[in-house]
Amino acid sequence: MQSSMQTGVLRIGTRGSALALAQAHETRARLMAAHGLPEDAFVVEVISTSGDRIQDRPLSEAGGKGLFTKEIEEALLDGRIDLAVHSSKDMPTVLPEGLVLAAFLPREDARDAYVGRDGPRLVDLPRGARVGSSSLRRQALIRRLRPDIDVVMFRGNVETRLRKLAAGEVAGTLLALAGLKRLGRDGVATELMPLDSFPPAPGQGAICIETRVGDDRTAALVAAIHHAPTGVALACERAFLSVLDGSCRTPIAGHATVEGGTIAFRGMIITPDGRTWHEAEDRGAVADAAAIGRAAAADLRRRAGEAFFEGWTAWGASS
Repeated sequence: MQSSMQTGVLRIGTRGSALALAQAHETRARLMAAHGLPEDAFVVEVISTSGDRIQDRPLSEAGGKGLFTKEIEEALLDGRIDLAVHSSKDMPTVLPEGLVLAAFLPREDARDAYVGRDGPRLVDLPRGARVGSSSLRRQALIRRLRPDIDVVMFRGNVETRLRKLAAGEVAGTLLALAGLKRLGRDGVATELMPLDSFPPAPGQGAICIETRVGDDRTAALVAAIHHAPTGVALACERAFLSVLDGSCRTPIAGHATVEGGTIAFRGMIITPDGRTWHEAEDRGAVADAAAIGRAAAADLRRRAGEAFFEGWTAWGASS
C-alpha cells in the first residue's frame, strides 16, 4: 500500500455511519480550506469496526470503547490511512503505542437531547414508560431523574434509533445534540437536557484527529485546523476519565469549558441505578487542565470509596 507521502493523497479513516462520515467530511473541508487543497487531494476510507457490527448485546459485555476504534487504529498503524477521525467520547484514554491525538475540531454543543414520541419532556412521561438508551451514563441519569420509568437497551446509529422510536419501541430516547446538529436532524429534539442536572460524557460533542507518531507531514497539515480551547477542555476531561479507569461499564460524566486563560470543570460518578452519585468542581489555569481533571477524579475516588466502583463491574456484566 502506497502512503500519502508517495501518492500525494491524504487518506482519512472513519467509521461508515452517516454521523461518522459527516465528521470525516467536515475534517476534509477544514483541511481543504486551511491549505487551499482540492477535494481529490483526499480519500475517505470507510472502515467497519467491531462496535458497529455488534448489535445484540451491550458494548460493556463485548470490550468497551475500543470497539469503535480498534480496526481504524490498525489501519493507521500499518499505513493504509494517514489520519483517523473519531468522536472524542469513543476514544479510550490509553492509545496504542505509536499513535497520538494530534488535533481537535471546535466543539459542538455538548448537551444530550431528549427525543420524545409520547410527550416532549422526560419528566412528563407516565409511570412505567419505556425509554431507550445504550449509554450506561444516560441510563443512570434517567433513573436518577425518573426512577419509576423502564429504561431499556437501545443500540444502533442515530437513524436506526430514530426509526425504532418512530415504530413505537420506546416512548423516548436520548442522543447527543452535537451528532443531531452535524446530521441536520437537531429539529427532532423535543427537550435539551441541562448540563448541570444531566452532564455529558467526557469528550461529547468534540471531533478528534488521530495520527501516527513521527508522521510530520500529516501532523503539520492537521495542526492548522486544531482548536486549542477544545484541546484544553479535552485534556482535562480525558485526564479525569483516565484516573477513574473509565469504560463502557462506568457511568461517568465530565465537562470542561475554557474562557480566556481559565478552565472550569465539573465531573460526576453515579451508580447505574441512579440512586447514588458524587460530584466535583474545580477551575484554574488552562496550563493545569490535565492536573485539574486528575485531581477531581482522585477526590471522587476518595469520597466514594472503592466499593462504589466495584459495584459497576457486577452491574455491567449483567445488564
